[in-house]
Amino acid sequence: MKKILGILGLLVFICVMTALMSDRFLTLYNIENLLRRSALFGILSIGAAFVIITAGIDLSIGSVVCLIGCLLPWMLVEQGISVPVALGVVVGISLLIGVTHGLLITKLKLQPFVVTLCGLLFYRGFTRGLVADQTQGFRGEYKMLRELSQGQIPLPGTEFGIPMPCLILVIVAALAIVFLNYTVYGRYMLALGRNETATRFSGINTDRITILAYVICGALSGLGGLLFVLDVGSAQPVDFGNFYELYAIAGAVLGGCSLRGGEGTIIGVVIGAAVMQVLKNTITLVDWIPTNIEYAVIGAVILGGVIADEAVKRYASRRRLAQQASNRNA
Repeated sequence: MKKILGILGLLVFICVMTALMSDRFLTLYNIENLLRRSALFGILSIGAAFVIITAGIDLSIGSVVCLIGCLLPWMLVEQGISVPVALGVVVGISLLIGVTHGLLITKLKLQPFVVTLCGLLFYRGFTRGLVADQTQGFRGEYKMLRELSQGQIPLPGTEFGIPMPCLILVIVAALAIVFLNYTVYGRYMLALGRNETATRFSGINTDRITILAYVICGALSGLGGLLFVLDVGSAQPVDFGNFYELYAIAGAVLGGCSLRGGEGTIIGVVIGAAVMQVLKNTITLVDWIPTNIEYAVIGAVILGGVIADEAVKRYASRRRLAQQASNRNA
């Protein structure tokens, strides 16, 4: 709870400072756009959080977004495939990617960093070859389908509408909270991240839990790719989804997920993803901040999160040792 309150306080502070420095921050258009982008990246960050909680990493999230984002309009527009079949294909591919990552990591004992780094390169390269490096779009069609991302829930008596991705994020986050905190598999994931050897000796199938974490990450990456392309309407395979894995990982780490594994809260991850998008929005709106330092900010956030995590670990360890010494003396 302290971590959640801390990151929430940081979010409020950044919002207040940005509002003071730019009169465009509190416009309805900017708030609506900020909510939509925060929700979309929040979905990706939740997927990354499940992998990080098991002491893993997924560097292929952005390339999966690219693959699904280009494949959906390619199937619908270029190949004339029906909407249900196309959606079924992208869902199946997303799950298959997660299963493949999990099997390579658990059965072949490959490092998650290596497996997902290869995925980062392979999925984008495959997408570029499949669509011949051509931009894929909906050409003004499939407006009802695009309402999944572009739609709004109007607030009575106002001109403001809550973007549909926010509703989807709430559903995903609620399911993730229930799964992680109130099911045996969620507790197994936390235990796996804290100590894999002890978890295995406890009779838990750690391979199955690891595969499940990567399947969840793959599924949410695919959902993110689907919503992103429905939002913008087109996808260029060269750069669509570029560095999105960094935003996802930064949001998860900033939200309280330890890269050591075994720690993390879904609410904190959602707030962390929102902080990243507000920071990006601040860089865009405030004139005296150079717009080309965006990735420097991401790097600083990840490094700061890791340093803070290490500092908290050492402080907790010192307190525990001091408490044990005090009990022995007593």
